[in-house]
Amino acid sequence: MTPAPHTGRPPGDFTGMAALVTGGGSGIGAATAALLLARGARVAVLDRDPTGAPAGAVRVRADVTSGAGVRAAVEEAVAALGALHTLVGNAGIGATGTVEDNDEAEWNRVLDVNVLGLVRTARAALPHLRRAAAGEPGRVSITHTCSIAATAGLPQRALYSASKGAVLSLTLAMAADHLREGIRVNCVNPGTADTPWIGRLLARAGDPEAERAALHARQPMGRMVTAAEVAAAIASLASPAASGITGTALAVDGGMQGLRPRPAT
Repeated sequence: MTPAPHTGRPPGDFTGMAALVTGGGSGIGAATAALLLARGARVAVLDRDPTGAPAGAVRVRADVTSGAGVRAAVEEAVAALGALHTLVGNAGIGATGTVEDNDEAEWNRVLDVNVLGLVRTARAALPHLRRAAAGEPGRVSITHTCSIAATAGLPQRALYSASKGAVLSLTLAMAADHLREGIRVNCVNPGTADTPWIGRLLARAGDPEAERAALHARQPMGRMVTAAEVAAAIASLASPAASGITGTALAVDGGMQGLRPRPAT
């Protein structure tokens, strides 16, 4: 039997805290913003199209490929929130194909969003995070959305995997750099998550139902993970209850990275 998704949440652990979620207009980002709101945070969403952000979030329109745009958006968000304790770097795009299948322009585009987008956002947010950490130690963090593609070889994902491998290394380096400032840096590594991007990928498949079944089957739990499950992991790392955790990559992959179950008979 496939285990059902867990939906429980500790209430109120983000009370008094302010969070900024990039890519919060849909999918994992929107689920994360909604969960942080439910757990007491003031939340701002930064997205190229923030209209899908949950009710109650401050919506800020920006593209993470623009340094000036990100700086202005972060300032707008912090002005609305009054502070910044938690940054969730979630904005990202997908890519398919082998190393030969994407030209240099596409490599540059994906790395610009998935890696440099996190850099630009962190640069803009760090002065505000340092101020919060000085007054409220243990409550300040950055959490990146990485991927199982950073740690497992997946077919037809050369460019995407390269970008997420960089995110994992960036997370570890930032955790070391900002340790003494009281800013924890972690990442979450989702497996295949049932998100709008996967929906668009399936729509282009010759047999969408067969492809969906294959994506479910390659994770030991027998199903794709949900955006809500990934959001729960992000919130867990960002919570003050995780004040002793930094430089950690938390897999939310239905066992894909570490388990080798015997085939069902």
